[in-house]
Amino acid sequence: MSARLAARSDAAPADPRRWLAFAVLLVGAFLPPLDFFIVNVALPSIRGGLRTSPAELQLVISGYAAAYAVFLITGGRLGDLFGRRRIFLLGISGFGATSLVCGLATSPQVLIIGRVLQGLSAAAMAPQCLASIHALFPLHERSRALGIYGATIGLAAVVAQALGGALIAANLLNLGWRVIFLVNLPLVAVVLIGGLPLLPDARADEPAPIDRIGMLLCALTLTLLIVPLVEGREHGWPWWAGAMLVATPLVGIRFWRHELAYARRGGVPLISVDLIRIPALRAGLASVLGFYVVSAFFLVFSVYLQSALGMDALSTGLVFLPFGLGFFIGPLTTPWATRRFGRWVPAIGMGLEVAGCILLAALVWHTSGSRPDLAAVTVAVGLLGFGQGWALPTLVRSVIDRAPPGGSGMIAGVTNSALQLSASLGVAVIGGVFFSVAGPAPNPAAMAEALVVAMLCIAASLAGAALLSIVASQR
Repeated sequence: MSARLAARSDAAPADPRRWLAFAVLLVGAFLPPLDFFIVNVALPSIRGGLRTSPAELQLVISGYAAAYAVFLITGGRLGDLFGRRRIFLLGISGFGATSLVCGLATSPQVLIIGRVLQGLSAAAMAPQCLASIHALFPLHERSRALGIYGATIGLAAVVAQALGGALIAANLLNLGWRVIFLVNLPLVAVVLIGGLPLLPDARADEPAPIDRIGMLLCALTLTLLIVPLVEGREHGWPWWAGAMLVATPLVGIRFWRHELAYARRGGVPLISVDLIRIPALRAGLASVLGFYVVSAFFLVFSVYLQSALGMDALSTGLVFLPFGLGFFIGPLTTPWATRRFGRWVPAIGMGLEVAGCILLAALVWHTSGSRPDLAAVTVAVGLLGFGQGWALPTLVRSVIDRAPPGGSGMIAGVTNSALQLSASLGVAVIGGVFFSVAGPAPNPAAMAEALVVAMLCIAASLAGAALLSIVASQR
């Protein structure tokens, strides 16, 4: 099934307003990671303001991440079926409304509900940007567009740390932590007022009915996996966490069998069975799944800086700026890197990240709880950011380009969901390793040891993802 705009020939005239439309769509790519990371530096203020328990604080983060990861595939599919313009506008409107709910929350329960709904809204709008690259740009411009897309994601992920600390320190209008959510409203307003006429209405020519059972089974499978991993350690690994993990493969098998049967009956499944059977696509998605565990770096390094080294929220956010600078510059140089190194660019980028992880681990191990050399830390964090900037857009393109135009929304949703699932699993698993090694009452030396172990775990996962990306490129 081909998309109306994506099906056009690359020789046909391109939309002269395509870059303006892309800028509007980039807001939808920028806001979800911004709101995922900006909360990290605000948690102490939220705890004091709403008197939240540690478990409720965990849900403020994991509720958003889980909802976002679980429904990203559905968000991409809805864009294919009902038009990416319509779903994008519905998503960003919902994101603005739920940001207001979070900013005005008077209890932990209201904030958690707002964050879950915010994650659902983000899942609707985020896939539309990536999927629309095929519809908006001729082939020779897609590499540049993907580079800008990757730079936008990287900029959002790290600006969030510094921006969150700066906003809380400034205490604008005496709003405290609430301003980190309310700052979304002007951006949403600009998109709704100025962006509406610019967005193309790309959709499938013959919309198929939604695979409702597949959607529910997919959401249930991912929920059964994510929830116990992000909440189990906080609650002391209760019986329900083990039961959910045991049920995950059973429900996953049921989901896959349903997709096979649905396709045999002539329906359009949530995840195309034929596409997922492509070996190179499977290897590429597996690489994506191992790649974004670097999100755990923001959590464990932030905790180390504040708890072991005694840095405040603003200073902590500024330490991450080299990552942001590298992540911003990296995607802008990927067209040159692709011409020079070809299909090896994702693996080289992840190799740079591995080097950054090992360098930072060595610095922290050497200082054992005291402040490491700032210049060396800047190099390590910058390597992580630059490598991420090279790997993200090129790895994503290697997956998206293997899908036919009519399936780009579905594959974009699967790819984005794999990224967020990777982030959630990284925070849960590597974060759990970090806190377990640090112990219940850690001193700076124990936290340094925990950070070293966590960074080596991240490096191992990135190395595995790099190998999988090479396998995918050979097929």
